[in-house]
Amino acid sequence: MQISISFRSGKSQKPPITIDLPEDSTVDYLKKEIHKKEKKFYPDRQRLSFNEKVLQEGKALKDYDIKDGNTISLKDLGPQISWKMVFVIEYLGPLIIHPIFYHFGSQIYGENFEHTNLLSHDRFTYYMIMAHFLKREIETLFVHRFSHGTMPFMNVFKNSFHYHALSGINLAYWTYGPWNASGTSSSERPEWYIWACTAVFVYAQISNFSTHITLRNLRPPGTRVRKIPYGYGFGLVSCPNYFFETIAWISICALTKSYAALLFIIAGFYYMYLWAIKKHKTYRKEFKDYPKNRKAIIPFLV
Repeated sequence: MQISISFRSGKSQKPPITIDLPEDSTVDYLKKEIHKKEKKFYPDRQRLSFNEKVLQEGKALKDYDIKDGNTISLKDLGPQISWKMVFVIEYLGPLIIHPIFYHFGSQIYGENFEHTNLLSHDRFTYYMIMAHFLKREIETLFVHRFSHGTMPFMNVFKNSFHYHALSGINLAYWTYGPWNASGTSSSERPEWYIWACTAVFVYAQISNFSTHITLRNLRPPGTRVRKIPYGYGFGLVSCPNYFFETIAWISICALTKSYAALLFIIAGFYYMYLWAIKKHKTYRKEFKDYPKNRKAIIPFLV
């Protein structure tokens, strides 16, 4: 069959093109054929629609009642970047920023001081934050399977601000300053308190990793299959990964007693709450047998 493609790509309106397709073609196949004729529009850059319905990858054109002679609209989504690369860039910021503030504090703050106490809260905070974001990078590269391949390239700057500015520069500046150097009164924490915060952090990180493994195993490689998640944490909430993430950062906040850490966890929880509510509603709408006793993010509450 023969399909006409009309372009909506900004100010300059491109003339329509014609694509010859087999009758059993899929949306994915159509996108590849368009890319062959228009090199600029690689598949991830295309949003196809017909009769005001967006065509989803993995579906056949006949599912949308598309026939010979019909016209499909293509919207240019602009330059794209993979979600995996976005996360790598986001988490790389704190992994670079915190060592700079921790190891080169004398140059940054303009006075000589050292982090010498092995049981200082700033030292433990440094190791915890580095471990957290290193774990995030490892999960991004080897654990997570993304339902969406790409996002608009310019969004990487907006997404990175949360991590680079709030959990990077702002948190590092106030955590590793001379007022928290070894021997200062503000650096003192009871040994039991430091170890308690660390234990909660480790528990939350292991639990968070466990939920990510559960979510990974739900989706076979190269697919967008969606299933009801079960297992550790999922018996109480739809997004236990967000819940355990929150617990981990609360432990850091308690250890540092820092307004910078508090600001980051408030901002972070706000977005995780919105994502959890959205995912929870999607689960309940998509699966009629979805457990009714589950909350979205906080057990027994929300």
